[in-house]
Amino acid sequence: MLKHALVVAALLLPAAFATAHEYTAGDLHIAHPWSLALPPNAPNVAAYFIVHNNGAVDDRLLSVDTPISANAQLHEHVQTAAGAMQMQQVDSVPVPAGKDLVFAPSAYHVMILQPTDRSLLTDGKRFPLTLHFQRAGDVTVQVAVQQQAPAEQQGHSHAH
Repeated sequence: MLKHALVVAALLLPAAFATAHEYTAGDLHIAHPWSLALPPNAPNVAAYFIVHNNGAVDDRLLSVDTPISANAQLHEHVQTAAGAMQMQQVDSVPVPAGKDLVFAPSAYHVMILQPTDRSLLTDGKRFPLTLHFQRAGDVTVQVAVQQQAPAEQQGHSHAH
């Protein structure tokens, strides 16, 4: 019985590594960049991740780019005076020392406008995204395209 359990665990291990991917640049640690699979009629797609700043100094995410689009932007959701949620572009995003910066549905996110290679935006694929930080420099991550949001973000899904 134990031998059978070990075989099953060994077979499942590569699948765990296939979805968990993390990157480090200086004091910054970027965890699991992901995006939802692009529906056929959607003109844009969003990308999400978490930046852990393990340092004692603030950093700033200045911009992003990707070879699958000529226009990738930093966005946030804000509540209007009328109480509605509205998406807006931001010039940069602070990454406070010792804190986490969360890019998630209904929060900060990367908008990839009019992607040119839609074939990379299907479930199971990955595409490159370069994050340009003020202190840590440039970090290129691979964004995992998924059919649904990770379990910890299931309740926050939205489309553009």
